[in-house]
Amino acid sequence: MSTVSESYLVGLIGDGITASLSPPMHEKEGREHGLLYLYRPVDLTALELGPEHASRLLKTGVELGFNAFNITHPVKQLIMEHLDEIDDDARALGAVNTVLIRDGKTIGYNTDFSGYTTGLEHNLDNPDYGNVVQLGTGGAGAAVAYALLRAGAEKLTLIDLDADRARERAEALQQLFPQQQVVAVEHGNLETALKDATGFAQCTPVGMNIHPGLPVDPTWLPENSWVSDVIYLPRNTELIEAARARGLQVADGGGMAVGQAVDAFKLITGIVPDQARMNEHFQQLSAGQQG
Repeated sequence: MSTVSESYLVGLIGDGITASLSPPMHEKEGREHGLLYLYRPVDLTALELGPEHASRLLKTGVELGFNAFNITHPVKQLIMEHLDEIDDDARALGAVNTVLIRDGKTIGYNTDFSGYTTGLEHNLDNPDYGNVVQLGTGGAGAAVAYALLRAGAEKLTLIDLDADRARERAEALQQLFPQQQVVAVEHGNLETALKDATGFAQCTPVGMNIHPGLPVDPTWLPENSWVSDVIYLPRNTELIEAARARGLQVADGGGMAVGQAVDAFKLITGIVPDQARMNEHFQQLSAGQQG
């Protein structure tokens, strides 16, 4: 990408993000590379502003000399119409989570999907994408589904308590990936769908500290399949622990969280960060939050 500048001023625009782990992750990695790297949350809640103000904040950031912004809930879609350029993957996903500012122009990218892929590659050994079942098709689920198809999933089965959302997501993705099979099935058919699955992607809130529990009966997971989870607080969800106990390959949600930060850092600075180091730092930070 671009050459390294003397310093970087980066922001995060979103709702309720004051405690985000992104600022310390980016800043520490910046220091490791000898960069002056300042990353600040721009919290809509703290500013008492609605999502519609995100575009004005971005414009102000451009005027103030910011190098980039990360974008999170609830403005990943809203911000798109205010950008000068949008990367093809971000446009296909319909969401932007990273905005580069180059020569006064704003360029949108999505590192949620690429971060998920990075996390899988870092944690799984030659995963089989032949027949993947995904539970949950909301915000994170949309990025995961796109990532799985980009990674070469031959068949992707989408399941959600909101059957209409799963069906709409499947139809949209089928058009984007006509050579692959994308289907939606009812939530009640989850056990049946998993019988021949080579992988299972968990993209619901079930398993979070505030939503404990298992999203699926672990005995339904086939032998030799792999399991991924998007939840990172805690990293070792009940699902991840149960799958690991059965000897399955697992990729916890921390992999996606670190992966998207790795990819964003690379976009912003042009420098390939040390993923293992960022992962270790992330574990320290998340352990502190859980404590």
